Amino acid sequence: MKKPKNPKNREIIFVVEDSPEGGYEANALGFSIYTEADNLKELKAAIKDAVECHFSEKERPSLIRLHFVRDEVMAL
Repeated sequence: MKKPKNPKNREIIFVVEDSPEGGYEANALGFSIYTEADNLKELKAAIKDAVECHFSEKERPSLIRLHFVRDEVMAL
């Protein structure tokens, strides 16, 4: 039987996009965690706070990965 993975070795991934109102929005993949901020420094702090609030210390992932998604439109 395989030993269960230690949650401390897991990571959580956030998809980060530009907000239509300005600033940034971040959604966690596989979890109901959403946050937003005016700049990247504030967003990182908000994401860290949201993860700490969502998980108990025992269940909290040890890594947070930010995946930036940006759409760019070009005219022909």
